[in-house]
Amino acid sequence: MILTVQTPSAKGRARLRLLTASCGMALLAACSNMPAGSFDWDLRGGPGGTADEARQATAARPVPDGNGVLSYPGYQMAQARRGETVASVAGRLGLNPSELARANALQAGDPLREGELLLLPARVSAAPQPVTGATGPVDITAIATGALDRVETTALPPVSAPAASAPGGGKEPVRHTVKRGETAFIIARSYNVSAKALAEWNGLGSDMAIREGQTLIIPVATAPAPNPEPKPAAPGSGSATPAPPSASKPLPDEKTEPAGQKPSGTPASPDLGAARTGASASKMAMPVAGSVIRGYDKKSNQGVNIGAAPGTPVKAADAGTVAAITKDTEQVQIVVIRHAGGLMTVYAGVDGLKVKKGDSVSRGQQIGVVRSGNPSFLHFEIRKGVDSLDPMPYLQ
Repeated sequence: MILTVQTPSAKGRARLRLLTASCGMALLAACSNMPAGSFDWDLRGGPGGTADEARQATAARPVPDGNGVLSYPGYQMAQARRGETVASVAGRLGLNPSELARANALQAGDPLREGELLLLPARVSAAPQPVTGATGPVDITAIATGALDRVETTALPPVSAPAASAPGGGKEPVRHTVKRGETAFIIARSYNVSAKALAEWNGLGSDMAIREGQTLIIPVATAPAPNPEPKPAAPGSGSATPAPPSASKPLPDEKTEPAGQKPSGTPASPDLGAARTGASASKMAMPVAGSVIRGYDKKSNQGVNIGAAPGTPVKAADAGTVAAITKDTEQVQIVVIRHAGGLMTVYAGVDGLKVKKGDSVSRGQQIGVVRSGNPSFLHFEIRKGVDSLDPMPYLQ
């Protein structure tokens, strides 16, 4: 699936904190409280997930013309057919292969998956639209992952008049060029649309993989997100006023004990400090032997970076189930483990995996080793739903 792997720079590695937060948010909520084989596209399956009110209703995904082209006033997108490469798509549409490759952060000889969308660097003639009742739209099932060099594309010159029926609700969708560190879930949330709609419109797979420099079209909203705030009731309405206590009835006689005196029969309080053990002293075990080189910050680093030598064992902080294993746009491997109580842990920068998705792991069980880097470190997060938590109170 990977076409080109580029060694990340020191600056790129520093952005690891931005990558893992979104991956944890996306994958963890998707794996919580769902039947096997399903995928919670909109992050509503677990505690703290996105509610229905947080996303807009969107139009059905656009249908390309007979040449596999989506035409809008400002740009065009081409849909690849089975077995095609960037060069063969360019030849089919009469475009320069190098220009088409540059516009999509690919190489001319890169193979394409059936249904993949490419941004066209120049306009092509539109084919007749399919007749109503004919074969349905081509199913876009996957996207290419590959060259990591970011390519800025220039807007195409507008045409004199849009097509009679523009695909995707008749309105030109916004284009978004994927930047380093972004994920499909971050992009969907930033435009206030559902991740499922973004995936359907762009042919993303169940892993929601995207590449740096790729152009995505944002689903067209058909209705704004509803207001989740209920209207307050008018003062004095909604409940009956309780009858005030009567001063004509004396209070009943009762025996009371002085404050500070323990009632008879009260058992002695247990000495919890004496019963405290090493296992109960912290809620989770340290995932790797090392020192914290970067602390938690809600905005800039939603976990901690633990410096450790390459090859140092990475261990599960607590017992749980491997919910997901994925990679970010820089091919940094990420492991997600779901625990009891709605907590989930994220381990980024892991090599030599010893577990797979769905495995049950015990506290302290090795799941891999620290990835080589300069410096080498493990990025560790604790999350509840989509919210990140400071890991240190759980580890100390």
